[in-house]
Amino acid sequence: MEPESIEICPYNPHHRIPLSRFQYHLASCRKKNPKKAKKMASCKYNACHVVPIRKLAEHEATCVNRSSMEEEDALGPLQVSLPRPQNEDTLQVRWLSSPDIWNVDGANCHPMFVLKSFVPQKLVCESDIQESPGGDQCPEDPQTRTRKANF
Repeated sequence: MEPESIEICPYNPHHRIPLSRFQYHLASCRKKNPKKAKKMASCKYNACHVVPIRKLAEHEATCVNRSSMEEEDALGPLQVSLPRPQNEDTLQVRWLSSPDIWNVDGANCHPMFVLKSFVPQKLVCESDIQESPGGDQCPEDPQTRTRKANF
């Protein structure tokens, strides 16, 4: 078995950590050393590169992981955008063509709910309506019904 490389903790140089555990150690050591953590910064190319803030720009200019990040940027990120409605007065709902696309902002993908009028009679079930002594039908108070059911 090949020996694993050992890294030195930037918060405490006496800490020698195997590379496979280095990220976990950095997180715990950062919490244990808040004063020193305020003076340190992480490299934008590799979060395991923690250097003093005053040396961060120098480190990022010479970081070994910089070239791999620049190659990824050269490929260009995939940009996705939804078409805007032509006329804002006419709201048209546009659905995504494929159900496999789940990470696109769905602001214009669902029909808009608008309550046009409130009709309480339509919200009462026929079984909830009682006949009053005068012959009028009125819905029973739901709280009264709940109290009766609890006793």
